[in-house]
Amino acid sequence: MATRFKGYAGKVLDVDLTSGRIGEYPLKDADRERFLGGRFLSTKILWDELTPGVDPLSPENVLVVMTSPLTGTGAPSSSRFDISARSPLTGGIGHSNSGGNFGIHLKRAGWDGIVVRGRAPKPVYLEIQEDDVQIKDAAHLWGLDTMAAQEALGKGGTMAIGPAGENQVKYATIASQERMHGRTGMGAVMGSKNLKGMVTSGSRKIELHDREKFKEDVKGWVHMLTSHPATGEFAPRFGTSGFLTALSVHNALPTKNFSQGTFKDAYMIGGERLASDFLVKNYGCTSCPIRCGRVVKIEGKEVKGPEYEILCLMGSNLLINDMEAIIRWNYELDLLGIDTITVGNVLGFAAELNEKGLWKNGIEFGKTENISGILQDIAARRGVGADLAEGVRFLSEKYGGKDFAAHVKGLEVAAYEPRACVGHALGYATASRGACHLDGGYMVYLEVSGPMTLDPFHFRSKPGWVVLDQDLMAAVSAGGNCLFTSWTFIPNFAYVLPGYRILSMVVSKILTYSWFLIDMLLKLPPFLMKFHLPLLPHSKFIHLATGMKMDYGRFLRAGARGYTLERMFNLREGINKEHDTLAKRFTDEQLIPGKDKTRVPLGKMLPKYYKLRGWDENGIPTPKTLKRLDLQFTTLNPALNKGGER
Repeated sequence: MATRFKGYAGKVLDVDLTSGRIGEYPLKDADRERFLGGRFLSTKILWDELTPGVDPLSPENVLVVMTSPLTGTGAPSSSRFDISARSPLTGGIGHSNSGGNFGIHLKRAGWDGIVVRGRAPKPVYLEIQEDDVQIKDAAHLWGLDTMAAQEALGKGGTMAIGPAGENQVKYATIASQERMHGRTGMGAVMGSKNLKGMVTSGSRKIELHDREKFKEDVKGWVHMLTSHPATGEFAPRFGTSGFLTALSVHNALPTKNFSQGTFKDAYMIGGERLASDFLVKNYGCTSCPIRCGRVVKIEGKEVKGPEYEILCLMGSNLLINDMEAIIRWNYELDLLGIDTITVGNVLGFAAELNEKGLWKNGIEFGKTENISGILQDIAARRGVGADLAEGVRFLSEKYGGKDFAAHVKGLEVAAYEPRACVGHALGYATASRGACHLDGGYMVYLEVSGPMTLDPFHFRSKPGWVVLDQDLMAAVSAGGNCLFTSWTFIPNFAYVLPGYRILSMVVSKILTYSWFLIDMLLKLPPFLMKFHLPLLPHSKFIHLATGMKMDYGRFLRAGARGYTLERMFNLREGINKEHDTLAKRFTDEQLIPGKDKTRVPLGKMLPKYYKLRGWDENGIPTPKTLKRLDLQFTTLNPALNKGGER
């Protein structure tokens, strides 16, 4: 179906692997306006297409690949695309985003997205050459790792699963080039459909509403990013690994399965050492001026370097200080198609179970010799790997240890100690897909690791900031940009503040105790915010690309709308207020002995969070909120209003 908006290709592919039928999904412009693209548009399709309670690994689950209006337009860091389905790891909304090249090539082929249904009777892959779409035999690809499979798929945009996806490991990834759709197990869903990969190519031009102004303003945006201290200096120099040593200093570095917040050997696995001893060169996703990616050399071969998350979760979290080993594991995990964040949590939890005598599994803190073999076992579901392949929640239910099982809604906690930044902890507890630092609002940057910070333990100020960050970052993602482009929201001058201790303390107090202004901002109707923010220009570029009526107010409302739709999806699947929680390790145990504030006061923050979102005391969006957000089509079984088991 064609669209009146520019920026979009105007069509969504609909493929049924069971019957072999190939058609077009009837996407409406009203949904493009409401949900933009990416995870939000995917969630709307899943809401419409899925029967509540569907088995995530059954043919009845639907896998949605979706680009965004800015994907492939040349806007900075806009190669992003989303993959969504009901998650086999959480049972709720599953989505994952990467900057691989598949999304750009898909739009050049004339498609905004792909809806994949059913299950092929044998391994297959999709080949999309503009309107020529074929389901092809993948017998020669089955068993290949993610890189070998993509190479065999041929030229164009590629994506593929590895052995972990084929064996339906609950946290299996999907690779596009060397970028990973890591979280929520989308690779397992793809494997359950006997779909090994996809390749796409085309030469169609993406039309823009105001091409000349768009191109001219892109130059200014690129200049802003390359001249900003965060995106022009820090990220290119150190990548995400640059946060590690500072987080350890501030007790925010997960250590020994999140039992501690600082690691004595942090300097051995930090970004500074990665840059000085291992870095060969930087690289970046298509159209990205930030270039935060690392290329390193192991055993004479240049490969993608590790991000902060794996350096922490398979480093300090396992009491391991061997950076060479972590670099090797990072490469092995990408080839196998396993999420590095989840597997680091799984191994840390298994090590503590082993230490406490709850499950003798051969995994020990500080032990490196058997890790590579265990990763292979997980991918093959062999030996102890069969249980490890199910994730932390499963292990805690089978072997015990629920009090120190670091997950939310079944998704393992990302690599930030929540007791060191209670707003970030609230984000973990309420994030749609589980304990995700990005979906959660990435509050750690405003509480610990950024240039000007809020008091990390001041819980009254955090609900409003969390809602604002969650909505803005989700809208940035749905629009098609990398979330790192939002770092410019903090102005350049703020980066000199840490050098002026008293001034820095004053600014921190002002930011912390002006929280009521943030609460007021969230209540403003969009018509009072008909402007674009110079430091967060995403709304302007969506307008220039598409011709939509778009400004900061509408952009923020789009984030709230999509976030609330994801909430409704989860509620429909039985995921409710009871699941907006954290392990007792985080809520009951002090991170720093003798300092009671180093526990997460989640119960004190949730009621206000719900209220600011327009949800009732049970975390259910009210009819008034659904009307305000134009989500009247969402309905729930009344039994859910009283909560219940997932």
